[in-house]
Amino acid sequence: MPPIVLLSFLLGYFALLIGVSYLTSKGTSDNSTFFIANRNSKWYFVAFGMIGTALSGVTFISVPGAVVNNQFGYFQFVLGNAVGFLLIATVLLPLYYRMNLVSIYTYLEQRMGYWSYKSGAMIFLVSRIIGSAFRLYLVAIVLQKFIFDAWNVPFGLTVAICLVLIWAYTHRGGLKTIVITDTLQTVFLLSSVLLSIWFISRSLHLDLMQTFEAVKESSYSKIFFWEDFVGSKNHFLKQFLGGIFVTVAMTGLDQDLMQKNLSCKNIGEAQKNMLTFTAVFVAINIFFLSVGALLYQYADANQINVADLRTPDYLFPEIALNHLNIIPAIVFMLGLTAATFATTDSALTALTTSFCIDFLNFEKKEDQNSRRLVRQRQLVHMVFSVLMLLVILVFRVINDDSVVNAIFKAAGYTYGPLLGLFAFGMTNKRAVTDRLVPFICLLSPAITYLIDSHSVAWFGYAMGFELIVLNGLITYLLLLITSKHARYNPASQLNETADRKTKQATY
Repeated sequence: MPPIVLLSFLLGYFALLIGVSYLTSKGTSDNSTFFIANRNSKWYFVAFGMIGTALSGVTFISVPGAVVNNQFGYFQFVLGNAVGFLLIATVLLPLYYRMNLVSIYTYLEQRMGYWSYKSGAMIFLVSRIIGSAFRLYLVAIVLQKFIFDAWNVPFGLTVAICLVLIWAYTHRGGLKTIVITDTLQTVFLLSSVLLSIWFISRSLHLDLMQTFEAVKESSYSKIFFWEDFVGSKNHFLKQFLGGIFVTVAMTGLDQDLMQKNLSCKNIGEAQKNMLTFTAVFVAINIFFLSVGALLYQYADANQINVADLRTPDYLFPEIALNHLNIIPAIVFMLGLTAATFATTDSALTALTTSFCIDFLNFEKKEDQNSRRLVRQRQLVHMVFSVLMLLVILVFRVINDDSVVNAIFKAAGYTYGPLLGLFAFGMTNKRAVTDRLVPFICLLSPAITYLIDSHSVAWFGYAMGFELIVLNGLITYLLLLITSKHARYNPASQLNETADRKTKQATY
């Protein structure tokens, strides 16, 4: 497909998003609108838009590509995700609404103290920058190969163009804009995956029932793996438990996705959002896995040498852009662009919100909607865009794995301490040694890395997505060992934090 056609489509797509941004932010671009959309978002818009945010380009490309190695085993992880979403709806959301939070990490300040709060917020910033950069990297390599290589555009400039376009439609309206644009992008994403199945089926001369049977009878359709619990990363329990804890950490303890839930009017609407989202999330992942099975069958039928591809992540774009006609190619680009930018725009908004609330203390300032603080927030938004660019450039050099595996492995290290912090705060009344918490949050991933690196040699055990469980458990145990025997006193802890801030302001 001619690169100029794809580029024209991409620019037209962003023109549409910028138009939506202009309409949603017209007349108001203050910080309250940017951070929580004035707590006036409709739950059904949030639920639908979250699908695009949670799936991302990784699901769109990497999940179908990974079918060749893991078959439908990824669905075991998805089932764990569903349980994790239910826990978020019934345990975490009521807590956040009861405390009327804007940044969810202020819970840690009230429960544990100043350093615990800052540690949790910093973990989120690092985790989300890395995770979102990995996701954007995936679409960037596709755009580079199929569009910008034709004009010898450097990869760094390709990523910069993407980030500038995202910044253009998010820097004013923030979450208010994101709720609408993500809903629109989810429509494109779902339409794209369903149409992709239809186009590939037609190319294989299959009708609807024949497509279903072809996927079902293929060698890729095995879902449940019970063999070799110790040596296999794909065992059901590892995938299922990993799915639960990864979801609780990467969604329930993540400012990005929780920020949207907290923009709903009340807890009832937020819970309806989560439950609706869960059902659609499980169903759409079945379609993505089916796309993977059909892609490999198409490759076999058309003598496409999959081994020649640098990574399985290239399979879907290779077939869609080089082997099908122009309509399936545009449909593919529509889905990929929608999935990836729905994730990145939301992440940049959440990163900006967390830094402004948790480190610049916007919420505690009487003039938080002043022109000065609005400009400051816009500067923060730009800085995070630059940081994401730098992480992508580093990741391009060091990565040799499927992006979906890289994302969840990184999450095991970065979100594990956050999981341990919240679990400790919610399951007992002991008071942490607050000043030690930052060191514990660094020590725990280091111990986890040591165990992960030698688990096969030491125990004959291959670590999978349950890495995050181990990391969270180590954090929890270190917090327990260093905690005080005195029972936690919220009033005392808040007074201590207030005294510290008063001294800092005095000096």
